[in-house]
Amino acid sequence: MKTMVIVAHPDLSHSRVNLGLIQALDGHNDLTIRDLYEAYPDWNINADHERSLLTAHDRIVFQFPFYWYSSPPLLKKWFDDVFTSGWAYGPGGEHLNGKEFMVATTAGGTKNAYRAGGADEFTISELLRPIQRTVTKCSGIFLPPFVVYGVSSAEDDDLEKEGLRYAEHIQTPSRVLVH
Repeated sequence: MKTMVIVAHPDLSHSRVNLGLIQALDGHNDLTIRDLYEAYPDWNINADHERSLLTAHDRIVFQFPFYWYSSPPLLKKWFDDVFTSGWAYGPGGEHLNGKEFMVATTAGGTKNAYRAGGADEFTISELLRPIQRTVTKCSGIFLPPFVVYGVSSAEDDDLEKEGLRYAEHIQTPSRVLVH
């Protein structure tokens, strides 16, 4: 299975956690890593190129820091520019049918904060519903997310373990990934 990780971090070189997750993927076969902020510093997305990359991969992982209960703005623009009617959905829009999609995100808050009654009031899964619905509208398969909680206070040893867990998670066959 060919997997592409689309990283959307406005300053990846200064990210301890997201950069560490990417580094944990070093040496894994059939894995392409795309840094949107590096590829498109002018925000001028080459939708045709992105579509050809999507077509060439079986599983797509969107990796980003979770802040203000959403993804960074360039990833939203990427969706708007790439997932268009007639290509991703609607008449003639069958290019993403059956492709697997996953979110990998990092949150400053604890897992306990992301629940009903918690400080953030909703679970990460609930807050990711717009991305989930975008994927399912395009007839893609939305897999369970990978989340690293409490990144603000995480120790290096914890982050190393999360990197190993991440590499395993994004390469696990979808029949094993259950909600």
